[in-house]
Amino acid sequence: MRKLALIGTALAVAAGLSVSVARAETNEINFGVIATEASTNLKTIWEPYFAAMAKGTGLKINGYYASDYAGVIEAMRFKKVQAAWFGNKSAMEATNRSGGEIFAQSVDSDGNPGYWSHLIVNKDSPIKNLDDVLKCDKSIDFGIGDPNSTSGFLVPTSYIFAAKNIDPKQCFKTLRNASHEANAMAVAHKQLDVATNNSENLRRLEVTAPDARKDIRVIWTSPLIPSDPLVWRKDLEPGVKTKLYTWLMSYGRVGTPDDIADAKKVLAGLQWAPFKPSSNDQLLPIRILENNKAIMKIKGDSKLSDAEKAAQIEPLQAEIKQFQDAADKAEHGAFKQQVDAFVAADKAGDQAKLKTLIAEFAANVASTPSN
Repeated sequence: MRKLALIGTALAVAAGLSVSVARAETNEINFGVIATEASTNLKTIWEPYFAAMAKGTGLKINGYYASDYAGVIEAMRFKKVQAAWFGNKSAMEATNRSGGEIFAQSVDSDGNPGYWSHLIVNKDSPIKNLDDVLKCDKSIDFGIGDPNSTSGFLVPTSYIFAAKNIDPKQCFKTLRNASHEANAMAVAHKQLDVATNNSENLRRLEVTAPDARKDIRVIWTSPLIPSDPLVWRKDLEPGVKTKLYTWLMSYGRVGTPDDIADAKKVLAGLQWAPFKPSSNDQLLPIRILENNKAIMKIKGDSKLSDAEKAAQIEPLQAEIKQFQDAADKAEHGAFKQQVDAFVAADKAGDQAKLKTLIAEFAANVASTPSN
């Protein structure tokens, strides 16, 4: 009996240790940051935010800074990252293959509903407009963004090259992929003739490299791009989701005037206002854009017959219809109405209403199935 008792005690201790280990893992979050600029620069603006997040949630928050967008996507896929800041294109990849789910959307500190992709040149460049860029005489050194960047790659590829059936590799003298910051600095120093960038990064350069920003001129601007999302793994434990969500939606909105002022100062470093609720529906316009880009590429492929083109295009068009129908439904759905109520309460400074809505949102995201 004593032996059995000892075995029982050992099992109980082992079980307790297992629970402790599980809890230790649960209380630590690796938060990914996509490589829009050098990691040293990103750390200066993200680490204060992560410190506030750790203090507000009781979780240990580790910043995860990869050398490119794919590094964060893959880190989420292999559960090395539990949450991350993405652009829309990289968020699409994360939701497609890394078990990701959008739960929040950034808000521009100036109140813009999104941001814009740009083509930039040096201020002294003879290149004045898009027609000058698309001469395609292989005289231009062109810098394009990370392949998983929305504004640096997907948007210019879709709206400029795919729309005109132009292969950039056949158009320019050289074509290279780099971060927004690297491309901007190369243009400022006349190492590149033209590069992609976006309105957020150019505004960031006014702080980090004001002299370089003065040497940059915008020659093309895209249609509006939805603001960046935050993504977490769908299988993150409900209790952790609740802590993160409640803190994130309260930060900069709920608390004493001093609390709110301090939070907004930290967010200003990121060039954002407090985040607002979002979902995977945010990606529907990006999915449509991606399919349209694929269709344009197929149409311009001289190696395919008309029948082969039609066969490849048909399923893409069917998906576009599904995405558009889903977007139309989402625009008039209950979630959109709830977000509108949240935005209205935020503008009114109604903290009581905000607390109620945040609790409702948090309960919903915590109960989302993980599969």
